[in-house]
Amino acid sequence: MLSSTFVRTKAGRLLPVVLAALLLAGCPGRAPQTTASNIQGEASANSDYYLQQLQQSSDDNKADWQLLAIRALIREGKQAQASEQLSSLPQDMTSTQQQEQQLLNAELQVADKNFAAARDSLDKIDKNSLSSNQLARLYQAQISAHQGLASLTLIRAYIAQEPLLSAKEHQENLDNTWQTLLGLTTAGLNSLVINADENVLQGWLDLLRLYQENKQDTNLLKAGIKDWQNRYPLNPAAKSLPTQLNQVLNFTQASTSSIALLLPLNGQAKVFADAIQQGFAAAKGGITLAAPVQSSQPVNNPAPEMPMVSDNIDGAVSTSTPQADSVSVDVEQPVVAAPITTPPPAATGVVKVYDTSSQPLPALLAQAQQEGATLVVGPLLKPDVEQLANTNTTLNVLALNQPEQPQDSPNICFFALSPEDEARDAARHIWQQQKRQPLLLLPNGTFGDRIAKAFAEEWQMQGGQTVLQQGIGSTSELRQMVNRGGIRLTGTPVNVQAQQSITIAGLTIPSQPSDLPVSIEGSIDAVYIVATPDQLTLIKPLIDMTTNSRSKPAMFASSRSYQAGAGPDFRLEMEGLQFSDIPLLSGANPQLQQQVSRQFGNDYSLVRLYAMGMDAWTLANHFAEMRQLPGFQVSGVTGVLTASPNCVINRKLTWLQYRRGMVVPVY
Repeated sequence: MLSSTFVRTKAGRLLPVVLAALLLAGCPGRAPQTTASNIQGEASANSDYYLQQLQQSSDDNKADWQLLAIRALIREGKQAQASEQLSSLPQDMTSTQQQEQQLLNAELQVADKNFAAARDSLDKIDKNSLSSNQLARLYQAQISAHQGLASLTLIRAYIAQEPLLSAKEHQENLDNTWQTLLGLTTAGLNSLVINADENVLQGWLDLLRLYQENKQDTNLLKAGIKDWQNRYPLNPAAKSLPTQLNQVLNFTQASTSSIALLLPLNGQAKVFADAIQQGFAAAKGGITLAAPVQSSQPVNNPAPEMPMVSDNIDGAVSTSTPQADSVSVDVEQPVVAAPITTPPPAATGVVKVYDTSSQPLPALLAQAQQEGATLVVGPLLKPDVEQLANTNTTLNVLALNQPEQPQDSPNICFFALSPEDEARDAARHIWQQQKRQPLLLLPNGTFGDRIAKAFAEEWQMQGGQTVLQQGIGSTSELRQMVNRGGIRLTGTPVNVQAQQSITIAGLTIPSQPSDLPVSIEGSIDAVYIVATPDQLTLIKPLIDMTTNSRSKPAMFASSRSYQAGAGPDFRLEMEGLQFSDIPLLSGANPQLQQQVSRQFGNDYSLVRLYAMGMDAWTLANHFAEMRQLPGFQVSGVTGVLTASPNCVINRKLTWLQYRRGMVVPVY
C-alpha cells in the first residue's frame, strides 16, 4: 500500500498540470481542436496560436503548424499574411502536406476573388486521398468560385458536399442546390448531359422538371412532390425537402373575400390614385388583355376626367413624360405581339377604398381589419410603404410601391412601376442578348443615379462586371454636341455599394471593394438610353457619328423614349434600336390600348398606372402563390410578373425593335 505522503506528493505535482490543461481548454481562441500531426482535420484555433506554435516547434512538424496557420489566416480574411506564409513553405513536404498546400492555394485564390484560377487549381487536386474535412472545404471552395452562377459543375459540388454536412448546414445545402437548379435556363436544362450513375443528380433534375410543369397548379404540384418522394426515397431532398418546396406542401390560399384598397384620395397624388383605382375596378369587372373591352367603372366614387401630368410621386410609376402634342395611338406601324392572357379574376370579393391622406397608416390598417378586410392593396406613396414594417399588421398586404431596402415579411409583397424596376428588366434583357460591356446614358442627377444603381445591381446578379455611366444633358445641350463630334462611348463605373461576401471554411468573409478607374473607354457593346423622344432623336445620330459599322454597339431604350404614332422618318432613323414597354402599350390588345389612352388624353404615365391597377387586382387574387411559391408567375398588362424571395414583384417587359420602318417584337 502506498503511503499517504507519496500520494500527496504526486497530487501536488499533478495539480499545476491539470490546472494548466483546464485553463487552456477554457480559451477557445487559443486551443486547437487539431494537433499539428493532423492537418487533414478541423482547425478551430486562431492564427496567432498556430504562428506561436510554428515558432516553438521542432523542424519535424513546422510545416504542419505553418499549414494550419495559413488556413486560419485565410479564414480571418488576412490574405496578404496567408500568401506570405504559403510562399515560404518548405520544398521537402510529404504528399499529405502538399495536398493541403494545394487546397489552401485554391482557397486563397477564392478569397482574392481570382475565381478562374481557383477553379483550375481545384480541378488539379486528387480528391481520393483527401479527408472528409478537406473534401468539405474543397467543395465549398468550388461553390464560392462559381459565384452562384447556375451550372452543372456547381450543382455537382453541392451534391458532393451534402453527405459531409449536418444540421443547419445540411438544410442550407439542399436549399442552395434547389436555388441553383431554379437558376438554370430552359436551354441549359435541355442541354445537360449526366452520367448513368448520377442517381442523386437525376432525382434533382426530375424534381425540377416536375416543379416547372406544375408550378401554376398548387394541387398538381403537391401530388407531384409526394409521388417524387416515393420514387426517389434515397435522395437527400426526399428526406428533407428544400424549404421553398416544403412551403408548397403547407400552401393555403389567401382569402380575398374582402379587400381594402388604400390610396391617397386627396392632394397631389390623387390623380395617380384615381388611375390605379379605375384599373383595379376594370380588372375586377373582367377586363384583361385578351378579353372583350367593356366600359370600365371605378370601384368607388367615379373619378373626374384626369388632367395631364408630367412626373410621378415617390417613384410610383416609370417616368414617361407626355408630350404636349401627343398624337393618336392609332399607330401606323404594325406591332406584332403574341396574345397575353391573365388568369381569370375572382370577381366575387368586396372592395372598400380607404383614404391614406385622411389618417395615419396604422389607424387605417386597424380600421380595415376591424371592418373585415382579409387583404390590403396599397398604400401607394413611399413614406407610407416605409411604415409597413413597423405596423406589425397580420393582414396580407400588397403594397403599391417599395421601400429602399425591402424587408422579408411573410405577409407583405411589394409591387411598383418604378424606373428602377424597368432598369432591372433592361439589365436582364441586355444580358440575354449576349452583351457584356454596357454603357448607360442617363439624365444627370439623383434620378439617373437611381437607375444606374438598379441596373448595375441586377447586372452583377446576372454575372456581369463593371457597368459604365454617362450623364446626358438637355435637348439644347445635345444639339451643341453635334459640332463637337458626337457622343464618345466612355463613362465612369457605377458604384454599387453592396459588397459580395465569400465563404471559406465555414466563415463568411466580406470581399474588399476593387479599385476602379475613373473612366473606361473601348469595347462597349451595348448602350442603354433613358431619355425623352426629343433627346433620343439626337442621341442615336450622335452615337452613329462616332462609331463605324463594325464597332457600333447595340442600342436599347426605356419606355420613356417611346413615342406612339411616330412617323416613318423617325422609325427609319431609329433602325435597330430596341425599346421596352408594358404589354398594354405594346400592341397586345389594340382596342383596350386605344380606349384607355383616350380615357387619359394620351398621358401614358396615367395609362401605366391604370395598368398597374389592373395587375394589382390579379396579384391580389394570387397573393399566396406569389408569396409562397418560388417561380410562380402571371402574365399581366404591365409585364410577366414574378416575385423575388422577399416578394418584390419583378416585371418582364415587352421588348420591341425598329426594323425597316416598322416596329416588330424582339424574340
